[in-house]
Amino acid sequence: MARFLIEVPHEEEIIACTHAVEIFLKTGSHFLTNADWGCKDGDHRAWIIVDVDSKEKARSILPPAYRTQAKIVQLNKFTMEEIEEIRRAHQG
Repeated sequence: MARFLIEVPHEEEIIACTHAVEIFLKTGSHFLTNADWGCKDGDHRAWIIVDVDSKEKARSILPPAYRTQAKIVQLNKFTMEEIEEIRRAHQG
């Protein structure tokens, strides 16, 4: 399984914030009800990290009204060995 960061923007108006949060909470989805929000700091987005098989699966977690504007990024970690191998492969 892969890990994805889902970033979901919404309009800056307070009514848009409350509407987005309400939709997420009413789904009852563990992923959506545990979203992190930036609204109180002036960043009108929600963030969710999920472990699923694909970007399409990650997008399908979202309510339909938020799927098209969501940004989904596959996350990964590196080891020093991997970085050294990448450097060797690209030097030369």
